[in-house]
Amino acid sequence: MRGVAGALLDADSDVSLLDMEASIEHLGRGTPGGVDSLLIVVEPYYRALETAGRIAPLAHELGIPRVFAVANKIRDDEDARVIREYCRSHDIDLELEIPFDDAVRDADRRGRAVIDHAPDAVHVRAVRELADQLVQEEARSWP
Repeated sequence: MRGVAGALLDADSDVSLLDMEASIEHLGRGTPGGVDSLLIVVEPYYRALETAGRIAPLAHELGIPRVFAVANKIRDDEDARVIREYCRSHDIDLELEIPFDDAVRDADRRGRAVIDHAPDAVHVRAVRELADQLVQEEARSWP
């Protein structure tokens, strides 16, 4: 994995996005060297929150300059409150809250990407906005 990640990050592309499994294994091995930003996708479940709480400090130790969370599968105000409170108490910047979206489940049942299955879904719009924001921030940091 380190070789694949290194090749992607060394490529001449402006942006490389790696979707890594939900664990601390890659960070513990130092896989994401050369990464500018790390998005931690957090769901309103105890284990997901605890994993985020372990990932953020490791990412900072590895020198990743921008570490933040994206709350996913938010069904109600309580889900949002729990994630906000956890992130605040663990010094994790919460960048975005994405509501639960049945289109994601429907796409997965059909073996399709949600962007292909329902390109106007709430989830797709939220992720697209975040991607646009990240690209704009990265462009501002270019020499």
